[in-house]
Amino acid sequence: MGSAVITARAAATFDPVGRSVATARAFVRDTLQGWGYTDVVDDAVVLTSELVTNAVVHAGTAADVLCLRTEDGVRVEVSDHYPEREIPLQSSGLDFGSPDREGGRGLLLCAALASRWGVEYTPEHKHVWFQLDLPERPVGIRSAGPVLPTALLPVADERVRVAVVQIDGSGAIASWNDDAAFLFGYAADQVAGKQLTDFAAWPHTPGTSTGIADALRLSRWEGSYGIRGADGRVIPVYASHLRVRDTQGEPSTVCLLVRDHERAVLQTPVRAPVDSANDSRTADPFEVFIGSPAPDDLDGLLQRTVERARDMLDADAAFLLLATDDETELEVRATTGLPSARQRFARVPVEAGTNRYSSARMPAVHEDLTVVPGAVPLLTDTGMRSVVTVPLKVEGRLTGSLGVAAEAAGRYSNEEALRLQFAADRIALAVESARLGELERLRRGSLSFLVEASDLLAGTLDRDQTLALMAQMTVPTLATWCAVYTIADQLAEPYLSYVLHEDEERIDGLKELLASIAPPDPVPTPGARIWPAPAQAGHEAALRVSTRTLGRDAPLSMGAAARTTLETASAVGGETVVLPLVARNRVIGMLTLGKPSDEHFRQEILELAEDLSRRAALALDNARLYSERVAISQSLQRSLLPPGLPDVPNVEIEVIYRAAGEGNEVGGDFYDVFPIRDGAYGFAIGDVCGTGPEAAAVTGLARHALRLLAREGFGGPAVLERLNAAIMDEGERSRFLTLLYGELWPQEDGSALLKVVCAGHPLPLRLRQDGSVEAAADPQPLLGVMDDLELYEQEVTLEPGDVLLCVTDGVTERREGTRMLGDDGLAEVLSVCTGLTAGAVAGRILRAVERFAAEPASDDMAILAMRVPEPDNF
Repeated sequence: MGSAVITARAAATFDPVGRSVATARAFVRDTLQGWGYTDVVDDAVVLTSELVTNAVVHAGTAADVLCLRTEDGVRVEVSDHYPEREIPLQSSGLDFGSPDREGGRGLLLCAALASRWGVEYTPEHKHVWFQLDLPERPVGIRSAGPVLPTALLPVADERVRVAVVQIDGSGAIASWNDDAAFLFGYAADQVAGKQLTDFAAWPHTPGTSTGIADALRLSRWEGSYGIRGADGRVIPVYASHLRVRDTQGEPSTVCLLVRDHERAVLQTPVRAPVDSANDSRTADPFEVFIGSPAPDDLDGLLQRTVERARDMLDADAAFLLLATDDETELEVRATTGLPSARQRFARVPVEAGTNRYSSARMPAVHEDLTVVPGAVPLLTDTGMRSVVTVPLKVEGRLTGSLGVAAEAAGRYSNEEALRLQFAADRIALAVESARLGELERLRRGSLSFLVEASDLLAGTLDRDQTLALMAQMTVPTLATWCAVYTIADQLAEPYLSYVLHEDEERIDGLKELLASIAPPDPVPTPGARIWPAPAQAGHEAALRVSTRTLGRDAPLSMGAAARTTLETASAVGGETVVLPLVARNRVIGMLTLGKPSDEHFRQEILELAEDLSRRAALALDNARLYSERVAISQSLQRSLLPPGLPDVPNVEIEVIYRAAGEGNEVGGDFYDVFPIRDGAYGFAIGDVCGTGPEAAAVTGLARHALRLLAREGFGGPAVLERLNAAIMDEGERSRFLTLLYGELWPQEDGSALLKVVCAGHPLPLRLRQDGSVEAAADPQPLLGVMDDLELYEQEVTLEPGDVLLCVTDGVTERREGTRMLGDDGLAEVLSVCTGLTAGAVAGRILRAVERFAAEPASDDMAILAMRVPEPDNF
């Protein structure tokens, strides 16, 4: 217990019989309620029930229960006399396994509910202990009375000896006893006549306007605030104020204050016991059964209900089922003493027949379930023998069923059925109200979920990303794991495209299992349908592993593969459903959702999944159509690019091309280098007005026309004039075109002769070995504007070490605000490229363009660099 001071203790020993569990629960509940620890009673009872069950049922020994009270909370120790019984150690790296498993569930609950817990061994005992700290209570008013006229205030002596502080009618401190001086550090003469507000740290509770001055005027007030002590610290206190008047009729307020953690001295009980013999008022039957405060959520209310029903009839188990909207099925919503996680949300029909609740609409007592097997399907294979069930009805309509069960036969009679029915009648309306509230929250949540899902799915046209989004939206919101099958066309088999599990370590095993079984049939019928194949395959795989490890100390001795198989079998052991993905009247895939061992889907979840599948199917089909169109577009665009650069003797050639626009590989800029005949090569770099597919169409016309005309023997001016005529023939589809075209002849002396025509294009720049840069051609009219052009070609000789740089206007017109790179900026960058290879020159130009502005380029760019190497580099 550390340094905590034990203020009370209570101990009891319980025999190793099933009824001892209920007796131990009652012992702990009565003990903690007697100590005033109602805040932690329920958690303590649940934990004690599990630990005592482990001792008297599973270990088969007597159980010693010790309750210890401290100022901070309560510690409960449960000991059995079977020290050889092994438990999982937290430091071993092993987990406790599934919560549905009987072994280790008490320790799982301790880890989940207790503030601290542990296990201790002695030669004769095993102690499992847990500590429950008292929760911090919210600061604020507990209760208050109305403002009363002074004449109606009760008469009291001038000084109340039990009071800590007495406040006069003006709010000033009139008396201050020794206890107040001890608690807050002020002597009475230091505070006399001063306002209480000078010392009080009053809480500012949102939504309330009551201040300390208002509280002092009320006839009665109770709540929390703080007093600033002499050392400056705020001491939390719990106070009870009573407004009185003295014999002269002067009003004052008596304030009793205690430390906040001692509030039980002053605090008004939540529920005062009612003596029906002396009080005509009757307690609320609902609060009598459920307790106060009642849980404000449906799951909490249902769990409290089954626990109270179990305790009321001294049962070993209890369960509650809620009816569906059409009252034809009952859904398991809460259990205690049973493997609740395994059965939660399972459904059974109401009408008579196999695996049905034949008596759901009327109270029923089963003295021995072995005589009528299957009468209560929920209790099959649980060891329960006797059971009593009663309906929950609201205005004559069946809303649920409440039952309690015991391991012994003949435990219940009509008398217990009447008691349980009386309780059920008191809680039915509250349960139905909470259920309707939950349905409303679910509907709002479902709507929000679908809106968000639609936004996410509409935000992408990438097929793989759409598949990932589909799975991530379902796991873990709708299911524990998810698999998406896709169908390429009507004749193709379903293909497993994506698998996701909430535990990433299980994805590979799950994918392997699903790949080993036939995919579900692509049935277009809407709605979810059960698919048993994964659970069957997982069960068979687990059976094979168990057979191989039989006789060994499994699972510690089994390999990683065997562990993965067992974990995968557990992951798919619950309910698996398939929803078709139908888009444009065609099944394009299936969405598969699964739960772990013995878990079932709620109908509301399946309906939500069906809505999601319709949206996901359309998004997936849109992504497919978009991907197909992009693939076709990119294939056509790639056909417009040159197949490759020729190997020109003694000349280095490098090209860098960047097309603007998302998904474009070719735009309005283009380039080409091609052989014309032996010893002669053609090169071109051009810019079609605009970007995108329309400009790319003119690009294709220009590139192919240049090759054809040049190989027919036409010179540069003739080639461009005929290309101009072809562009003009396009009519309204024609576009302006700037073009630099030239022919290249490598010379025997190591130089290169060029003949160029620059039709409206940025002038080519020549870099000499000394670092000087000059234009290598004169500007001439662009193409696609005039029918008749008179063009001429110019000769340029590149000496060894010289570079010819040709670019499109996407390079020279690169902008950053009002700044532009321009011809001068390009020449400056080129001037420092002396001695670099053609590839290095092109790369440096591209980096300079990219660094000139922070924003991405909005225009196509092409860079063509030719260099004649020096003789040593041949």
